[in-house]
Amino acid sequence: MNIAKVRLRGEVARMAALLAAALLPALPVSFAVDWPMWGRTNERNMVSPERGLPESFDPGQPKANSDDVDLATTKNVKWVARLGSQTYGNVVVAQGRVLIGTNNDPPRDPRFPGDRSLLLCLDEQTGALQWQFTVPKLKEGRANDWESLGILSSPVVSGKSVYLVTSRGEVVCLDLNGMADGNDGPFQDEAHYVVQDLALDRGQRTERPAPPIPPGSHDADIVWAYNLMDELGVFPRNAANSSPLILDGRVYACTGNGTDWTGVNVPSPFSPSFIALDGRTGALAGEDDAGIGPRVFLGQWSSVAAATVNGRPLLFGGGGDGVLYAFDATPAAEGDRRLLKKVWWFDCNPPEYKAKDGKPIPYGDANGPSEINATPVFYQNRVYVAIGQEPEHGEGVGRLVCVDATKTGDLTRDGLVWDFRGIHRSLSTVSIDPATGLLFTADFSGFVYCLDADSGKVCWTHDLKSHVWGSTLVADGKVYLGDEDGDVFVFAASREKKVLGQANLNGPVYSSPVAANGTLYVASAAQLYAIHAGATQPAAGK
Repeated sequence: MNIAKVRLRGEVARMAALLAAALLPALPVSFAVDWPMWGRTNERNMVSPERGLPESFDPGQPKANSDDVDLATTKNVKWVARLGSQTYGNVVVAQGRVLIGTNNDPPRDPRFPGDRSLLLCLDEQTGALQWQFTVPKLKEGRANDWESLGILSSPVVSGKSVYLVTSRGEVVCLDLNGMADGNDGPFQDEAHYVVQDLALDRGQRTERPAPPIPPGSHDADIVWAYNLMDELGVFPRNAANSSPLILDGRVYACTGNGTDWTGVNVPSPFSPSFIALDGRTGALAGEDDAGIGPRVFLGQWSSVAAATVNGRPLLFGGGGDGVLYAFDATPAAEGDRRLLKKVWWFDCNPPEYKAKDGKPIPYGDANGPSEINATPVFYQNRVYVAIGQEPEHGEGVGRLVCVDATKTGDLTRDGLVWDFRGIHRSLSTVSIDPATGLLFTADFSGFVYCLDADSGKVCWTHDLKSHVWGSTLVADGKVYLGDEDGDVFVFAASREKKVLGQANLNGPVYSSPVAANGTLYVASAAQLYAIHAGATQPAAGK
């Protein structure tokens, strides 16, 4: 062996490596990260670091005499998985799994007929079903558990655990592997949990017990379940739907406590609106001290965000009273209770939304006050959120606020950094692009907005001419958003408005696009599309 040549080759290789490293910052970088929760991180900013995402795709055509998509007719589509008939849940991608909430129409499993809520766990590469979590309906009916809505919550995945708020008012911990690796955890009664009074499926209200349904390898494994109605007296309005988060081993969520069918009476005014549970056991670890119940307009459907401010971990929640709250995320002992103590609060409804000419403006009026349905977003020591109402109430005045998160107490007067009142009622969570400092969001009326996140100055607006239920996603220099007409728009994430692409999914889009590991996920009411640039065509998920 020629030692001199070996050394020369080694030196050449070393220099080549150094040169490559020096050039890396100037070259496009491909990121591949999971999306393990609603908003990807506890700050809930709808932004992904993914690169190489397509700005156009073709969702294809259905197969003959079938609702399944013919992948041969698609472009940039990796796989398509069949969902229910209504899908409001947002995708989570973690550890090779894709999770999404939907309903049971049509039933996937003949053991579970009729109206139920489902969380589906799919294979990330193929869309094939790994397991499903089947949630029976509450016999109390639509006041607490509206028919056919399905699972509305996005789960959060931490290690092997999946945390979720069910449509029937529970916080549950599931095993990410389902029943495939056995029945783990203290909860061992899945066979009884999943049953539903068969008479109830036929619209008859009886108390006849139903037989247990033993779980199989494609069923969910419940580790623990905490019933908000039984344990805390919570009265969810229509459906509980908060997307939980994990912080310091605790699970945080909004309880969904609200009014009854009258829309006025709050059956459980002293139940908490925000809670913390022990992530290992499901035991109650803390509840808020804000006393929101008596002030709830209708219901509470926001999710919580979290961040550290001035060295203190804070929890941010939008209340059913239209107030944005910050709580100390570390529960404090007070007597026999452990409380999430208020640090600051900001009333997002300005005085002119509450009264005119000395007379109160009623809730529901197009010019009146609203609750907070969107999720607060934390970005650079500020919190951003818009007000809105449930879609059945239609359009009305809105407000998007930017609040200084570093202060304490009542910030309604001195905590506002800026507000934008050109927005209508909104369900949408904002996206703030760290690369440009631009904020993107939408309102239920169908307008998309681009604002400067620092000043609140409007850069551009765009009318989709259709209602928007979901939120924007910023990724790869693009902004993705779907609407009720089934159109998915792609904008440039820039100060100048530029529409890069548009596709129609042949069904309404109620959820939000997400991106993970080089793939964009967009769901219509009935199909989930995994969109990948230059995708080949494996078999569709079933």
